Amino acid sequence: MEEAETAEDLLAKQHRKEKKDLQARIQSMKNAVPKNDKKRRKQLTEDVARLEAELSQKHEEEVARLPSAEKVEDLDNGVETLGLDDEPKDGKQSRTSKAQKRRDKKAVLEKERETRIAEAEVENLMGSRHQEGLKLASKLAGRQLQVREVSSDGHCMYRAVEDQLAERGLGVGIEELRRRTGEHMRSRADDFLPFLTNPQTGDLYTADEFEKYCSDVAGTAAWGGQLELRALTQVLRIPIEVIQADSPSIVIGEEYEAPAIVLIYMRHAYGLGEHYNSVETLKEAANEEEG
Repeated sequence: MEEAETAEDLLAKQHRKEKKDLQARIQSMKNAVPKNDKKRRKQLTEDVARLEAELSQKHEEEVARLPSAEKVEDLDNGVETLGLDDEPKDGKQSRTSKAQKRRDKKAVLEKERETRIAEAEVENLMGSRHQEGLKLASKLAGRQLQVREVSSDGHCMYRAVEDQLAERGLGVGIEELRRRTGEHMRSRADDFLPFLTNPQTGDLYTADEFEKYCSDVAGTAAWGGQLELRALTQVLRIPIEVIQADSPSIVIGEEYEAPAIVLIYMRHAYGLGEHYNSVETLKEAANEEEG
């Protein structure tokens, strides 16, 4: 009969899975940041180091909480060294005692896991992301709206605009929105170049740097901000309203008479921070209309 897994075996398996999950998350974070965005790349490096350190500390604390009768030499490889008292001494009675000990340890480990989950849930409720979400939900509910999530892949601002245009029956895709935005900025350098500075030197962009910036806007996953929103309002001739949790809404392109596109700007949405989402009609309001 196959021997039951010990508390150390279970913990080692859990740790390996958590490390694998973290590496997958880190890779996803890296893919979402353009290689030429030095500022966000630097922030990414700091976020990755923090996440790895937090997981390492968590694992060390969990190992330290294991019962002292059994010590683990190498949890990552699942290699364990058992105390002498774990060796069967007199047949069936000793085997039964050992099995009971393992059941007891498993119960203790499960109780500690549940405690950590409860503590994490409390921390999440007090965290910046949750608080930001509550404030946004309150603001949107007053307008019979709710957040509609879009992917966090460097295109989020354009995806949110694309989603809003689709609601109006305007099928303008991300690629076209980016291309038209980059071309518009390039054609009106006097309107946009004065607001762009080299992050290394603090100097205004040169003509070559501005050209590369416009090319990145048009053809890469470079993150979009207020300058690109200004260009988009001029390209589409539609105002864009940006709702934020802790600040009044910003409306860009008020000179245009069309109903504004509404976007959500979130500072704490993901590990890398900033993110745009779209909006949709609040489900309760939509259900009432259907009724």
